[in-house]
Amino acid sequence: MITVFAIPKAFEGHAGVIQRNAVASWTRLAPEVEVILIGDEPGVAETAGSAGVRHLQSVSKSEYGTPLLSCAFALARAASTRRLLAYVNADIVLLPDFVSAARRIRFESFLCLGRRWNVDLFEELELDEAYEQRVRALVARSGELALPDAIDYFVFPRTGPLSELPPFVVGRPGWDNWMIYRARSLGLPVVDATRVVTAVHQNHDYAHVPERSGYRWYGPEASANFALIEGLERFQTRHATHVLTRIGPFPALTPRRLVSRVRSRHAVDGSVERAARLVERLARRKELRR
Repeated sequence: MITVFAIPKAFEGHAGVIQRNAVASWTRLAPEVEVILIGDEPGVAETAGSAGVRHLQSVSKSEYGTPLLSCAFALARAASTRRLLAYVNADIVLLPDFVSAARRIRFESFLCLGRRWNVDLFEELELDEAYEQRVRALVARSGELALPDAIDYFVFPRTGPLSELPPFVVGRPGWDNWMIYRARSLGLPVVDATRVVTAVHQNHDYAHVPERSGYRWYGPEASANFALIEGLERFQTRHATHVLTRIGPFPALTPRRLVSRVRSRHAVDGSVERAARLVERLARRKELRR
């Protein structure tokens, strides 16, 4: 059903712990989910082998040696035979509700995403029969729901246009906002699955970012990503056209979501945006008649 693919950092120190937790959680979703790890960082091949998942080593990189998402997405598309692709950041623990959510989306083409829950986790999970309950208890006890622009997974059909990206650098800002804009610009439904998918982000530092400056993952690679989206609005989960529930997707019509879509009325085309543009034109005509 789904190919989950990721581009891990080196499996060293705390990063190694949380990435092994993530990969192990994904393997628990088999057979509905297959896993592909992409890259040649230390420990990636070994982790893929021990977890029994696929490994694609050769990936194009930035001048600083960081993998490019454009290449990784193309590799995953070529290697997968599943109907859906899911890019997931390598520090995200997924639970069975991820697969259940994907099953409820009946659109032929779409982009599914959601906000994450931030938790502190410093040791490897024991993946026994009770691990899901322990993870959910941790989220309930100390988890923090991230802001609407913190997006760590995308699900979309393998044969659609969403696997074609500009040369964004992985792990730097901007590209996830572009993914939402891209789907909206193509007229595709964007489904916010935050209500029904518990995506658990294991907190970490950003010492791996080359020439880091300013906020967390900012630096020359962040600037390169921003240059690729210059002039575009920063789309986030509030710009979704649908909200996924336990029944299925419903139109996203809460006031906050409608305001976000009205503000982006000149960037993309949808029913809300067209209505907002019409109201704007009528208001201008009325003003000119005064």
